[in-house]
Amino acid sequence: MPIHPLHSTLTPKPLSSFIAFLLCHCLPSRFLREGVCSKHWIAMAKVFALFLLALLAISMLHTTVLASHGHGGHHYDQKNYGPGSLKSFQCPSQCSRRCGKTQYHKPCMFFCQKCCKKCLCVPPGYYGNKAVCPCYNNWKTKEGGPKCP
Repeated sequence: MPIHPLHSTLTPKPLSSFIAFLLCHCLPSRFLREGVCSKHWIAMAKVFALFLLALLAISMLHTTVLASHGHGGHHYDQKNYGPGSLKSFQCPSQCSRRCGKTQYHKPCMFFCQKCCKKCLCVPPGYYGNKAVCPCYNNWKTKEGGPKCP
């Protein structure tokens, strides 16, 4: 029985060679007799391996880009949401937006307006995103919990 070219050396093979090996050696022997393990199939295996590697690289790049922004893909305009971006008269409307979906509307509004008047900032969205407003994020209660909703 002749030795297959993929078995000729003991050096590590690239992924495409591994896939070609799997295609050629894991199939029933009748497929080998019928010529399934031809150069055409090996070439297709290599193209498929390159396609998988490209998808993996794109996925890793996308994850890295999102992580580098620190907002999970959300980009907030610092002019509208950063520290000192509000005037004190804008606090009630911004807090109404921030507290709009909570069942504890009254305490949320009380603490949000207190934080807004001190920090002149209210984070975007109904919850979270506090990193956009460091003062709002870092103001804690005596127990160490978050002061601002």
